[in-house]
Amino acid sequence: MSLILYLHGFASSSKSHKALQTRAYFQQHHPEIELLVPDLPYTPTEALAEISQLLAGRVPTAVIGSSLGGFLATWLAEQHACRACLINPAVAPYRLLRQHLGRYFHPVRQCHYEVSEQAITVLQQLEPSTLAKPSNYLVLLQSGDEVLDYRQALQFYQHCQLEVQQGGDHSYQNYEQQLPSIVRFCLQAQEFRTQQVMYRP
Repeated sequence: MSLILYLHGFASSSKSHKALQTRAYFQQHHPEIELLVPDLPYTPTEALAEISQLLAGRVPTAVIGSSLGGFLATWLAEQHACRACLINPAVAPYRLLRQHLGRYFHPVRQCHYEVSEQAITVLQQLEPSTLAKPSNYLVLLQSGDEVLDYRQALQFYQHCQLEVQQGGDHSYQNYEQQLPSIVRFCLQAQEFRTQQVMYRP
Protein backbone atom coordinates (compact mmCIF):
# COMPACT_ATOMS: atom_id res chain seq x y z
CA MET A 1 0.00 0.00 0.00
CA SER A 2 1.22 3.49 -0.84
CA LEU A 3 1.93 5.70 2.17
CA ILE A 4 1.75 9.49 1.87
CA LEU A 5 2.45 11.91 4.69
CA TYR A 6 0.97 15.42 4.87
CA LEU A 7 2.87 17.92 7.06
CA HIS A 8 1.19 21.18 8.07
CA GLY A 9 2.98 24.45 8.69
CA PHE A 10 4.11 26.23 11.85
CA ALA A 11 1.33 26.89 14.40
CA SER A 12 -1.10 24.97 12.18
CA SER A 13 -2.69 21.54 12.57
CA SER A 14 -4.51 18.66 10.90
CA LYS A 15 -7.61 20.89 11.04
CA SER A 16 -6.15 23.45 8.63
CA HIS A 17 -8.04 24.08 5.41
CA LYS A 18 -5.43 22.43 3.16
CA ALA A 19 -5.09 19.43 5.48
CA LEU A 20 -8.86 18.89 5.44
CA GLN A 21 -8.98 19.32 1.65
CA THR A 22 -6.17 16.81 1.23
CA ARG A 23 -7.84 14.25 3.49
CA ALA A 24 -11.20 14.66 1.74
CA TYR A 25 -9.65 14.28 -1.72
CA PHE A 26 -7.79 11.11 -0.79
CA GLN A 27 -10.87 9.61 0.88
CA GLN A 28 -12.98 10.27 -2.21
CA HIS A 29 -10.52 9.51 -5.03
CA HIS A 30 -7.74 7.35 -3.53
CA PRO A 31 -9.07 5.29 -0.60
CA GLU A 32 -6.43 2.68 -1.44
CA ILE A 33 -3.66 5.06 -0.33
CA GLU A 34 -2.75 5.37 3.34
CA LEU A 35 -2.64 9.08 4.13
CA LEU A 36 -1.19 10.27 7.44
CA VAL A 37 -1.99 13.82 8.57
CA PRO A 38 -0.44 14.17 12.04
CA ASP A 39 -0.78 17.08 14.43
CA LEU A 40 2.86 18.05 14.80
CA PRO A 41 4.44 19.79 17.78
CA TYR A 42 5.75 23.27 17.04
CA THR A 43 9.40 22.43 17.76
CA PRO A 44 11.45 20.56 15.12
CA THR A 45 12.99 17.93 17.41
CA GLU A 46 9.60 16.89 18.77
CA ALA A 47 8.00 17.06 15.33
CA LEU A 48 10.59 14.74 13.78
CA ALA A 49 10.33 12.35 16.74
CA GLU A 50 6.57 12.25 16.22
CA ILE A 51 6.99 11.56 12.49
CA SER A 52 9.52 8.80 13.17
CA GLN A 53 7.18 7.14 15.64
CA LEU A 54 4.28 7.45 13.22
CA LEU A 55 6.21 5.87 10.35
CA ALA A 56 7.42 3.05 12.60
CA GLY A 57 10.30 2.15 10.29
CA ARG A 58 8.28 2.41 7.08
CA VAL A 59 9.49 4.50 4.13
CA PRO A 60 6.85 6.91 2.82
CA THR A 61 5.98 6.84 -0.86
CA ALA A 62 5.90 10.63 -0.78
CA VAL A 63 5.56 13.61 1.55
CA ILE A 64 3.36 16.67 1.02
CA GLY A 65 4.42 19.69 3.05
CA SER A 66 3.16 23.24 3.43
CA SER A 67 5.30 26.16 4.65
CA LEU A 68 7.46 24.86 7.54
CA GLY A 69 5.99 21.45 6.74
CA GLY A 70 7.60 21.86 3.32
CA PHE A 71 10.97 22.36 4.98
CA LEU A 72 10.49 19.22 7.08
CA ALA A 73 9.23 17.35 4.01
CA THR A 74 12.45 18.25 2.21
CA TRP A 75 14.51 16.81 5.06
CA LEU A 76 12.43 13.61 5.02
CA ALA A 77 12.65 13.27 1.24
CA GLU A 78 16.43 13.54 1.44
CA GLN A 79 16.57 10.96 4.24
CA HIS A 80 14.29 8.44 2.54
CA ALA A 81 15.00 9.26 -1.13
CA CYS A 82 11.25 9.61 -1.68
CA ARG A 83 9.20 12.17 -3.56
CA ALA A 84 7.96 15.40 -2.03
CA CYS A 85 5.41 18.00 -3.06
CA LEU A 86 5.98 21.35 -1.40
CA ILE A 87 3.41 24.14 -1.15
CA ASN A 88 4.90 27.60 -0.52
CA PRO A 89 7.76 25.92 1.39
CA ALA A 90 9.86 27.72 3.97
CA VAL A 91 13.52 28.12 3.05
CA ALA A 92 15.94 28.81 5.92
CA PRO A 93 12.97 29.06 8.35
CA TYR A 94 15.30 29.68 11.28
CA ARG A 95 15.69 33.27 10.07
CA LEU A 96 11.97 33.96 10.20
CA LEU A 97 11.30 32.01 13.40
CA ARG A 98 13.82 34.12 15.30
CA GLN A 99 11.04 36.73 15.24
CA HIS A 100 8.63 34.24 16.84
CA LEU A 101 10.49 32.88 19.84
CA GLY A 102 8.23 32.14 22.76
CA ARG A 103 5.57 29.84 24.14
CA TYR A 104 2.73 28.55 21.97
CA PHE A 105 -0.42 26.58 22.71
CA HIS A 106 -1.40 23.79 20.31
CA PRO A 107 -5.22 23.92 20.00
CA VAL A 108 -5.55 20.28 18.89
CA ARG A 109 -2.91 18.61 21.07
CA GLN A 110 -3.95 20.85 24.00
CA CYS A 111 -0.45 21.54 25.25
CA HIS A 112 2.21 24.25 25.20
CA TYR A 113 5.43 24.32 23.14
CA GLU A 114 8.46 26.53 23.52
CA VAL A 115 10.13 27.87 20.38
CA SER A 116 13.64 28.63 21.60
CA GLU A 117 17.10 29.35 20.27
CA GLN A 118 17.75 25.62 20.54
CA ALA A 119 14.91 25.00 18.05
CA ILE A 120 16.47 27.56 15.71
CA THR A 121 19.79 25.69 15.88
CA VAL A 122 18.09 22.39 15.09
CA LEU A 123 16.43 23.90 12.02
CA GLN A 124 19.81 25.15 10.80
CA GLN A 125 21.23 21.65 11.17
CA LEU A 126 18.32 20.12 9.24
CA GLU A 127 18.75 22.36 6.20
CA PRO A 128 20.32 20.44 3.29
CA SER A 129 23.10 22.24 1.43
CA THR A 130 22.03 20.60 -1.84
CA LEU A 131 19.29 18.26 -3.02
CA ALA A 132 20.48 14.77 -3.92
CA LYS A 133 17.78 14.28 -6.55
CA PRO A 134 15.92 17.45 -7.58
CA SER A 135 13.56 15.44 -9.79
CA ASN A 136 12.01 14.07 -6.58
CA TYR A 137 10.44 17.47 -5.88
CA LEU A 138 7.34 19.26 -7.12
CA VAL A 139 7.29 22.82 -5.77
CA LEU A 140 4.11 24.92 -5.96
CA LEU A 141 4.58 28.64 -5.32
CA GLN A 142 2.35 31.70 -5.36
CA SER A 143 4.08 35.04 -5.77
CA GLY A 144 1.58 36.79 -3.49
CA ASP A 145 2.77 34.84 -0.43
CA GLU A 146 2.65 37.46 2.32
CA VAL A 147 4.61 35.39 4.87
CA LEU A 148 7.50 33.96 2.82
CA ASP A 149 9.41 35.46 -0.09
CA TYR A 150 8.65 32.98 -2.86
CA ARG A 151 11.89 33.95 -4.63
CA GLN A 152 13.90 32.17 -1.94
CA ALA A 153 12.17 28.89 -2.76
CA LEU A 154 12.47 29.64 -6.46
CA GLN A 155 16.23 29.89 -6.02
CA PHE A 156 16.72 26.93 -3.67
CA TYR A 157 14.53 24.55 -5.70
CA GLN A 158 15.55 25.91 -9.09
CA HIS A 159 16.45 22.48 -10.50
CA CYS A 160 13.19 20.89 -9.35
CA GLN A 161 9.81 20.77 -11.04
CA LEU A 162 8.44 24.23 -10.30
CA GLU A 163 5.06 25.83 -10.81
CA VAL A 164 4.78 29.52 -9.99
CA GLN A 165 1.39 31.24 -9.99
CA GLN A 166 1.18 35.01 -9.93
CA GLY A 167 -0.78 36.42 -7.01
CA GLY A 168 -2.32 34.15 -4.44
CA ASP A 169 -1.18 34.11 -0.82
CA HIS A 170 0.62 32.01 1.79
CA SER A 171 -2.34 29.65 2.19
CA TYR A 172 -2.06 28.85 -1.55
CA GLN A 173 -5.37 29.80 -3.14
CA ASN A 174 -7.24 27.10 -5.10
CA TYR A 175 -5.05 24.40 -3.59
CA GLU A 176 -7.72 21.75 -4.13
CA GLN A 177 -7.37 22.18 -7.90
CA GLN A 178 -3.75 21.03 -7.63
CA LEU A 179 -4.50 17.80 -5.77
CA PRO A 180 -4.90 15.56 -8.86
CA SER A 181 -1.48 16.58 -10.20
CA ILE A 182 0.03 16.34 -6.70
CA VAL A 183 -1.13 12.74 -6.36
CA ARG A 184 0.10 11.85 -9.85
CA PHE A 185 3.52 13.23 -9.03
CA CYS A 186 3.67 11.46 -5.67
CA LEU A 187 2.87 8.08 -7.21
CA GLN A 188 4.96 8.46 -10.36
CA ALA A 189 8.14 6.94 -8.95
CA GLN A 190 6.24 4.00 -7.50
CA GLU A 191 4.50 3.34 -10.82
CA PHE A 192 7.87 3.43 -12.56
CA ARG A 193 9.30 0.88 -10.11
CA THR A 194 6.27 -1.35 -10.67
CA GLN A 195 6.74 -1.17 -14.42
CA GLN A 196 10.40 -2.07 -14.03
CA VAL A 197 9.47 -5.19 -12.10
CA MET A 198 6.70 -6.14 -14.50
CA TYR A 199 8.87 -5.91 -17.59
CA ARG A 200 12.08 -7.31 -16.19
CA PRO A 201 13.39 -10.02 -18.63
